[in-house]
Amino acid sequence: MAKVHLTAAFVSNARCPEGKDKVHFIDSSTRGLVFEVRASGGMTFYVKYLNNRGKTRWYRLGNPQDLTLPQIRSLADKIRNQLALGIDPADEKATQKSTPNFGDFIADQYLPYVKTYKRSWETDVSILKNHLLPRFTKKYLDEISRADITKLLNERVAEGAKPGTVNRSLIMMRYIFNLAVRWDVPGIKANPTKGVPLIEENNKRERYLSVEEAQKLYGAVCSSENTMLKFIVPMLILTGARKREVLDARWEDFDLARRVWRIPITKSGKARRVPLSDGALTLLATMPRKSDCPWAFANPATDKPYVSFFCAWDTARKKVGLQDVCVHSLRHSHASFLINAGRTLYEVQNILGHTQVKTTQRYAHLSHDTLLDATNSVNTTLAGIMVSASPAAQVQLARA
Repeated sequence: MAKVHLTAAFVSNARCPEGKDKVHFIDSSTRGLVFEVRASGGMTFYVKYLNNRGKTRWYRLGNPQDLTLPQIRSLADKIRNQLALGIDPADEKATQKSTPNFGDFIADQYLPYVKTYKRSWETDVSILKNHLLPRFTKKYLDEISRADITKLLNERVAEGAKPGTVNRSLIMMRYIFNLAVRWDVPGIKANPTKGVPLIEENNKRERYLSVEEAQKLYGAVCSSENTMLKFIVPMLILTGARKREVLDARWEDFDLARRVWRIPITKSGKARRVPLSDGALTLLATMPRKSDCPWAFANPATDKPYVSFFCAWDTARKKVGLQDVCVHSLRHSHASFLINAGRTLYEVQNILGHTQVKTTQRYAHLSHDTLLDATNSVNTTLAGIMVSASPAAQVQLARA
């Protein structure tokens, strides 16, 4: 390897000697700078250095057709500065090459993983197909920035998507990158969704039944042409279980002696246990049961779980003027009855199978009567010390 002072004239006139595939020239003025000339006529500049493990590495800078010699020397100086800071540019380049693009990561890693535990993975596929993949498929994961995420959300809002729908895209992107960070995917050191807030949802309305409405609804389902509706709806109210959990329940899942219902697969992908109240036990005891059918709430016509019972449910709820009550409202109602009976959020959280108490707080509705009883307890304690009503005022209150 000859040591020379590289100049523009030397570079333009350099040739590879006959009989050799290539020749290298070491620059005498820029440490580590090497100029390679090949028999084919190709020329390349490199920085030659030892990495942290003492191995010789050649880092390609470029060729004379693209960069001038001063530019090459400047790049070589930057590379040596990086090395002095403990940053190996070759490692950085290798990391970039191995960073997957968004589409490949979803197909090769994300979807195979969520399909192993997430019952709602088809919903993920829908969001990906309609909103995320068209925008990010070809982008490498380390190219997706916070600005890209924010732009996606803003455009979806401008298109008229509801806040909850837009938030689902953000939540999915957040989870995707959390997994990438957790799995040490090359090039991913931080989550670009960090600091991007969810859009405020002002359209959340938790509907739950009063005792009187529950009685009306029960009467309606008992007279339904669907003979299983009178068991399905009460089971949903008495246990707070999700619709699919009830419809897919097997007789073997119920331990009547221990008063426990084990749900093997839940929304979170984990099994959970639901305590069976006296009412739930009575309901199960009165249900029809076929010896050759493993499903507890099976469709009598097929002996398989219902795909849907919406028509019968819709008829029953409209019959008693409860068309604004959906099936999931029964789960809301179960939580509300528990709270109004004085049970703690911790108890409700465990019964409903929530992993976070903030989710349970959505269901923690207190009825107006319960609140009145609570605030009147202060008045009872003070026994009229703070306010003493006149006889006329007492008569007026009694009339009210």
